[in-house]
Amino acid sequence: MNRQVDISDDRAATSAATPGAVAQERDPPAWRRFLSHDSGPFAQFVKYGAIGVMATCVQTGIFYILAATYLKCLTADDWAVRLLGLPSVAFTGEEAWYVSRGTLAAAATAVGFVFANIFCWLMNRWFVFRPGKFKWYVELGMFFGASTLATVIALGVMKFLIDQFGMMTTLAVVVEVVVSFFVNFFIRKFFIFKG
Repeated sequence: MNRQVDISDDRAATSAATPGAVAQERDPPAWRRFLSHDSGPFAQFVKYGAIGVMATCVQTGIFYILAATYLKCLTADDWAVRLLGLPSVAFTGEEAWYVSRGTLAAAATAVGFVFANIFCWLMNRWFVFRPGKFKWYVELGMFFGASTLATVIALGVMKFLIDQFGMMTTLAVVVEVVVSFFVNFFIRKFFIFKG
């Protein structure tokens, strides 16, 4: 005997028996919608900003570890020295370019940049932008390329502010972060990911 089973009736019966399951399937919790790629432009910008803050913490943490130990570039008047008790070095301004405070600060930032960008790329793929416009390795290369461009511009500004105006290292790092943030957001949103 041939018997056909109507699957749609079984689903309807199951739905009626467990209404919460169907509602949950159609309307996920707010936090899940917020973390999804379909959360809308405002949520996307908020997530990008939050991930940017975390990536900045990674980069800045590595920067200060190096600035206080191997690439000593903090002076006694630096906020980080006063607030965190980090060691400082006196600079005369007559040092060779490759051991100037600006060059050492740029080198410490560059090391932190690599680690922060790996973290940032992963978080942006998972929570902010829809991946898949390019193969992952092309996307990663473009991500680093865009970040490198933004960072080179920002490091140039940072080094100039330190070397030409004697700006405090920590304040110059803040300027570098702000410049990088805006350049990176627009390049990543419109050129690397699927928006």
